[in-house]
Amino acid sequence: MVNTSNNAVGVDNTFRRKFDREEYLERAREREKEEADPRHKSKSKGPPVQRKPLKHRDYEVDLESRLGKTQVVTPIAPLSQQAGYYCSVCECVVKDSANYLDHINGKKHQRALGMSMRVERASLEQVQGRFEQLKKRKPPGTFTEQDLDERILKQQEEEEERKRQKREKKKEKKKEKALEEEPEMDPEVAAMMGFGGFGSSKK
Repeated sequence: MVNTSNNAVGVDNTFRRKFDREEYLERAREREKEEADPRHKSKSKGPPVQRKPLKHRDYEVDLESRLGKTQVVTPIAPLSQQAGYYCSVCECVVKDSANYLDHINGKKHQRALGMSMRVERASLEQVQGRFEQLKKRKPPGTFTEQDLDERILKQQEEEEERKRQKREKKKEKKKEKALEEEPEMDPEVAAMMGFGGFGSSKK
């Protein structure tokens, strides 16, 4: 028989967390007031950061100034004096040149410089202007196809001259070697034996 009385025996739910409705209503009202206030602006609702497009470096990357030098490194030395390549923008040390180049070309470093990873698209006029600027920058008597042909001919002549000198040196070495191998003999003894000298052909 099913017990239908109000004092039904069931599971004890008293361990569950009880919420104070008044407290949460008060919190919701405060949040609505803050959002309505024009002085209060959420970080997420602020305008997006405008970054400049990516541009080429106007300085030379120094990778070889400390090459072959010995340096004493202590654990208490500042980052700029530790072993490796120091990036002053990101304040970090990179251990080798390949990783340093990856770092300075990477997103984190470019963001720290205030640039996005997008390149500004150049117009036709900008490209033509750049070509004109480069043409003007070339010194008089610039490199032409004729210069290239002359340089190739000159290089070929130099190569042939080197080969000729090498052949002559080889011949001289062979002659010297043949003279060294030929034993010295008294000319009178050689005449008595009927030899005109070693290495000579019969007549």
